[in-house]
Amino acid sequence: MLSMRFTKIGKLNRPELRLIVVDKHKDPWGKAVEILGNRNPRTKENIFNIERIKYWLSKGAQPTSTVHNILVDMKIVEGKKQSVTNISKKRNIKIAKEAEEKKKKETPKETPAA
Repeated sequence: MLSMRFTKIGKLNRPELRLIVVDKHKDPWGKAVEILGNRNPRTKENIFNIERIKYWLSKGAQPTSTVHNILVDMKIVEGKKQSVTNISKKRNIKIAKEAEEKKKKETPKETPAA
């Protein structure tokens, strides 16, 4: 399956992102199927080939969450933005345990009827 994702180019402390189409399981720094544009994360400047983006979306290429959100901002894709926050399994388990303990503390104890 094809994926639309960013790959980092540029120098140290001068990041540039390149929007590419690549097989989902391939290395993003390897050979890309097609380069669709560039993004400067410092100035938020996007230089994308919109026609080719629409072409690859019609062919079934799946954008990453970050790419999808940028395309929604540019009104190339319609829909809601996707969450890009990833919580590790270990952190997720810790949050669930804390919520369970808090729930136990808040539950009033039953008093015996006289």
